[in-house]
Amino acid sequence: MRIDSHQHFWRYVPAEYPWIGERMGVLKRDYLPADLEPLLRTSGFDGTVVVQAQQATAETDWLLSLADTSAFVRGVVGWVDLRAPDVDQVLERYAARPKLVGVRHIVHDEPDDDFLLRPDFRHGLARLHGHGLVYDLLLFPKHLPRAVTVVAELPEQLFVLDHIAKPFIRDALVSPWREDLRRLAAFPNVSCKLSGMVTEARWSDWQPRDIHPYLDTVLEAFGPRRLMIGSDWPVCLLAGDYARTLGVVVDWASRLSSAERDGILGGNAARVYGLDAGRLSR
Repeated sequence: MRIDSHQHFWRYVPAEYPWIGERMGVLKRDYLPADLEPLLRTSGFDGTVVVQAQQATAETDWLLSLADTSAFVRGVVGWVDLRAPDVDQVLERYAARPKLVGVRHIVHDEPDDDFLLRPDFRHGLARLHGHGLVYDLLLFPKHLPRAVTVVAELPEQLFVLDHIAKPFIRDALVSPWREDLRRLAAFPNVSCKLSGMVTEARWSDWQPRDIHPYLDTVLEAFGPRRLMIGSDWPVCLLAGDYARTLGVVVDWASRLSSAERDGILGGNAARVYGLDAGRLSR
C-alpha cells in the first residue's frame, strides 16, 4: 500500500488563507478530493493523510467529513487548540472519530520562536498520547532545538516532523539544520516526512540533484523505518506537478531494499498513524 502522508484540501477564501501570496496564484482556487484522486491513481498511490491548513476546529470537522466520503483519505491530521483549558474534553470528542490520527499547529508562523516551549502548549501536547494521537511538527530550522526539548519531555508521544523542517535548499545550506536534525532524530519517537522540499528549492529550475543531499542526510539521521513520503499537494504545484514531486522521493528510494522502500512509500505512514489496525492499537 502506497500512502501520500501529507496533502491538503481547501475551499479558497482569501481572508482565510493569508499565507497564499501574490506569487502563489496557482493556489487561489478550491482543491478537493475529486481533484486529487485521479493524480493519486495515476501515480500509483492508494491513499493519503490530509493535513490541516487553518487553525480552526471547523476545518478539522470539514476534513473529517471529506474523509468519511472519500475512501482514499485514510487519515486526518487536524487542529485543536492545545492551549485551551478544556483540551482533554475536546480531544476526547475528536478521538471518537477513527480517521482523526493526529494534530498539528502552524508553529513556524507564530511570532514567538519559543511557542513550542509555552507551558500551556506543552500541557496540551502531553494530553495527546492518552487519546492515541500523533503530533505533527511544522517548523523552520531555527525551531529544531526547541523541538528537541519538547520531544525529550514526552518519550511516549509519537511525533512526525513535516517537510524535513524546511531547510534552505535553494541556497544549498545544510548547517546548522543538519546538526539539529540529527539531535531530534536521536529520539526514537520521532519520524519524518519527505515532503515540502520542492518549494524550498528554486521553484522554476530545481533538479532532483538539488534535493538528494537533504534526503541522504535525513536517511542517515532517521533510518528508513522512520521516513514517509508526502507530496504537500497542492502547495507543491508552486514548484512542480504531483507526479514530479513524488517522483523525486520514489526515484531516490529505488537504491534501497524493497522492504525499506515499501516502508517509505506507505508502510511507515500506515504504522505511525495507525491507518490499518486502528489508532489506539499502535
